[in-house]
Amino acid sequence: MRTARARGALAAALTLALSLAGCGDGGDGGGAGGSAGTGTVTVFAAASLTESFTRIGHDFEAAHPGTIVVFNFAGSSALATQINQGAPADVFASAAPATMATVTGAGNADGAPTTFVRNQLVIAVAKENPKGVGGLADLTRPGVTVALCAPQVPCGGAARTALDAAGVTLTPVTLEQDVRGALAKVRLGEVDAALVYRTDARAAAADVTGIEFPESARAVNDYPIAVLKDASNPAGGRAFVDHVRSDAGRAVLTQAGFQSP
Repeated sequence: MRTARARGALAAALTLALSLAGCGDGGDGGGAGGSAGTGTVTVFAAASLTESFTRIGHDFEAAHPGTIVVFNFAGSSALATQINQGAPADVFASAAPATMATVTGAGNADGAPTTFVRNQLVIAVAKENPKGVGGLADLTRPGVTVALCAPQVPCGGAARTALDAAGVTLTPVTLEQDVRGALAKVRLGEVDAALVYRTDARAAAADVTGIEFPESARAVNDYPIAVLKDASNPAGGRAFVDHVRSDAGRAVLTQAGFQSP
């Protein structure tokens, strides 16, 4: 259950980060009591949605003058914890139903979440694939270093499911708290490969190559989205969710490589 003390502490900690992450350049920032699509709409979203939701946020602002969309992108499990501890947010978009369930189970969602996209894993390697990785079994070869997401993070759970489906056992050299952390290890040359979402590999196509593998079909993640019970701008939150699910929102997500649910 939320407490005033937890709400106050988390609100203070997040205020600066959230304000810097806003899509808009102006406005009074007031979202309380705002009509649909006006004021500030604060969205907590899985790190893998960064590029797509940033673009969708700009489109939403353009369609709703006077709106500022503020994002907090991170691992879904971390975001769920923040919400359940009282962090101020209007919308939560998770990379897995199980993570969303921790929010709905705590009574912090306003109604049932809706699945709006799906995502699938690839093996991210350096652009020229110098280690010749072609599938999951290649990740166990001597001298091949691998980054995975931590088990509690949706991309980590998906990776474990895919590896189990392939009968592959490997020891990663690092466990990251979100998919962008795992991808960064490849981009920086700190590991040879990482299991990341197809959309993240596509967004980083200038630096990495995404290797498809059949077992990823056993580990597809559904992405649910919900307006939060204690939203300061519930009307704006509902309008944002509607925009994400609109033809315009789906077009952005499809272009990024997300799949329809």
